[in-house]
Amino acid sequence: MEAISDIGGGISARKIDDKTMILFFGPQHPSSGHMRIILKLDGDVIIESDPDIGYVHRTMEKLSETKEWIKNSVLFERLAILDAGNVTQAYIIALEKLLGIEPPERALYLRTILSEINRISSHLYGMGIFAIMLGSSTGYMWFFGDREIMVQLAERITGSRLTHTYHIPGGVRRDVSKSFFEELEKGLNYIEKRLRHYEIMFVNNPVVRSRIENVGILSRERAIDLGVTGPNARASGIDFDVRVEEPYGAYSFVDFEVPVYKEGDALARTFQRMDEIRQSISILRQLSKSIPEGPILNEKYLKLFTPAMKEVLEKDKRIKFPAIFTSLKPPSGKAYGRVEEGRGEIFFYLESNGEPKPYRVRVVTPSFRNSILLKYLPVGYRLADLPAIYGSIDYFPPEADR
Repeated sequence: MEAISDIGGGISARKIDDKTMILFFGPQHPSSGHMRIILKLDGDVIIESDPDIGYVHRTMEKLSETKEWIKNSVLFERLAILDAGNVTQAYIIALEKLLGIEPPERALYLRTILSEINRISSHLYGMGIFAIMLGSSTGYMWFFGDREIMVQLAERITGSRLTHTYHIPGGVRRDVSKSFFEELEKGLNYIEKRLRHYEIMFVNNPVVRSRIENVGILSRERAIDLGVTGPNARASGIDFDVRVEEPYGAYSFVDFEVPVYKEGDALARTFQRMDEIRQSISILRQLSKSIPEGPILNEKYLKLFTPAMKEVLEKDKRIKFPAIFTSLKPPSGKAYGRVEEGRGEIFFYLESNGEPKPYRVRVVTPSFRNSILLKYLPVGYRLADLPAIYGSIDYFPPEADR
């Protein structure tokens, strides 16, 4: 006879026999967000894992087909609020291909600066959630506290802490002053020093290390078979990064390395993200030293500015949208945009029929691609290892439930 019990923390179980039970992990779990994992246990060993996603599905793809082109930038940045600049850049790149326009060089630099600030912020967020899953409240507070520096820098560029709505067809919405780059360097110096502290306090903490080393091992072959992307793939020996394979923004103007680990365990995924923060710091320093002067919007649209709009741009360094932006009508055609987001590759497919609204929009997010890991990685490990595996993947439910 089956027995059902509620064991707290959003976890309930159904006993099958003396050795086997079905356990429901979530969706109320405080650190996993709107996500449930259905586990089959032999004692405390996981023998089956079934990720049950979709609790925050918002039909973004279909919603975007009911809105004017420019409005979808505001919609899509809600996919991953902590990485909004990277998400919307992929959409805008695809839209610019349909429109047949390119942003000026300064705009490319500014886009890339925001992208790398967002990447650091995203990794700190992910490691903070990872820390609290492992019971490290100190790690959680350190990562989230330090992330605030990057959030404030993003606000200095865009005027908004999280949902920036910064990228627009043909350029960016705001310019920056020279004082911003001084603030950026101070922030980067601080984060760079803190990385050493993270290794001492968190990664090499004996308790944390014992819980994540040789846990949740993902081989290179399995990562390829499952179509894993981003830091999770690179931590398993896959040397792939969209910024290198198909450069966009200002990445072709800077030198950086793509960190790769071979171990494929939760520890390697943690080191992977820390090394990527170091590379982001290097990229940001190069960009801040070499950013060119010039316009931040394509000349085609600048010609449409009224005297009042030109005054706003000159005085406040921000774009006051010309009327054409509210009724963009890209020629009929198809286009895609690829960007290396903090969690991996995000891919937008757009189709236009010459109307003010998209005919078709599809987006594949890295969290959706990586969600398959929650079916395979936990198998064979103990129940106590599940938070370590889940947290090391840096899965973000709202991004997957697009």
